[in-house]
Amino acid sequence: MEVKLWNDKREREMYENFAELYAIIKATEKLEKAYVRDIINSSDYETECQKLIAHFKTLASALKDTVPSIERFADTYKMDCPAAINRLVTSGVPATVEHRAAAAATGTTSAATVAECVQNFITAMDSLKLNMVAVDQVHPLLSDLSASLNKLSILPPDFEGKTKMREWISRLSKMGASDELTEQQSRQLHFDLESSYNSFMAALPSSGERWSRETKMQITVCFLRGQSGLWEECKRPQFLQAQNVQQPLDGAVMRVQSKRARSLEPRLKGVVPLLAIFDGIQR
Repeated sequence: MEVKLWNDKREREMYENFAELYAIIKATEKLEKAYVRDIINSSDYETECQKLIAHFKTLASALKDTVPSIERFADTYKMDCPAAINRLVTSGVPATVEHRAAAAATGTTSAATVAECVQNFITAMDSLKLNMVAVDQVHPLLSDLSASLNKLSILPPDFEGKTKMREWISRLSKMGASDELTEQQSRQLHFDLESSYNSFMAALPSSGERWSRETKMQITVCFLRGQSGLWEECKRPQFLQAQNVQQPLDGAVMRVQSKRARSLEPRLKGVVPLLAIFDGIQR
């Protein structure tokens, strides 16, 4: 005897969505176990996990009225999938991204990575100022920032920026893609970003662990090139003075006029702290 689960088209669509959600959770659980058992390599795992997370967020957003709690959904349908719930709801990013610091433990402090972190901090803060507060706008920015912070072995696991970004990513993962942060949440996120950014700059190598002047220059050059229109502005003679014009700009030893730098605020907000780590900076 055939038993119908639905009485109309709307109910049929709802149960089909339930089936899709069930399948995504089960597939994520299997993927997590395969990764833990080293059955799948890190690259393939990350690609497939990102797909599942994207599908989950889209579907969870569509079902937010009928499925307000994913944990309750899993309990209702007797799903024993703790790894999937953690990955989809709590973490919101693949394990390879979440634990990138462990993979990079043998690496060195890369100037390009530091510049990437600075750029991601500034991009995230500027996006909030431009009122880009939808979950599908904010989540990728915080994920990129979290990933770049995890690449730096000089930052401890309990570093403020890492902890706060994980908390925000987890919070956003429980919201729908089209949901928006409230004004209070937006202000709090901006405050956390600024606080984490200041802690990040303070954690950069100081006099006890000096980088070469060329490496420090590379950090700022990488950052500037990531800013639309700012690189050309900063190549103007009144901003930068190359002491050795025979060398390419990237490798030249430069003295930076910090007064000019501060006049470019707020666009150079991220550059001024970087300049402060230079030896021989003109104040």
